Amino acid sequence: MLWPAGIALTSWDYMWRTTPMHRSEEGGDAGDLPPKLTDAVLDDDVQRMEDGIGPLFHRLYRAQIRDARLSPEELIRCLGNDPNRSTPTALARFLKVRGAENRLAVGDELVVRMPGPWDGPVRVTSVTPSAFRLTTLSGHLEAGQIEFRALRADGMLCFEIESWARSGDWLSNLLYDHLRMAKEVQLHMWTSFLERVAGLAEGRLTGGVEIVSRKVEDPLALS
Repeated sequence: MLWPAGIALTSWDYMWRTTPMHRSEEGGDAGDLPPKLTDAVLDDDVQRMEDGIGPLFHRLYRAQIRDARLSPEELIRCLGNDPNRSTPTALARFLKVRGAENRLAVGDELVVRMPGPWDGPVRVTSVTPSAFRLTTLSGHLEAGQIEFRALRADGMLCFEIESWARSGDWLSNLLYDHLRMAKEVQLHMWTSFLERVAGLAEGRLTGGVEIVSRKVEDPLALS
């Protein structure tokens, strides 16, 4: 994502984008492990980092938005009410399957619907006025967590997507870590999401998108 690894790009828009992307890849360490999940949100359906296979990828996508009309709290509230407002719905769509409509609360569950057999079930495990975090459930092609947050930095609105995940099975690990196909698809998907966030906030994306990826080869040895 946490984004199902088998999805293919279906539009040239995602391959020939003009938004600058500043990418870095680094080795990881114990500081890259995911936030601890509380007993209140854990059950047998949760697909934790420990349930995955292969290395852990700690990823951060960051965008700065100039002249935004929404505050960080307003933006997160809009996305919590309807994540599809910034999701490229030609490729993916959030469907709430548990919890009240038009609000986001801990314990809510959603499924990311995509073409083909790659639906991604997730549960809301943290909500604050300026952030919310999702955790994968059984059947997701990744095992881990993803957080969406907004804040003020240097006089601009900053939006970040941070994830901590391992592959859910050997095929996902092959596509992401070895063939790198899913990695590029994921990068373009979240870059598109950030572009749409800037539009939702009624501001202008400034300086492109920063993508930092850190790889922990054996996360269980550090946990």
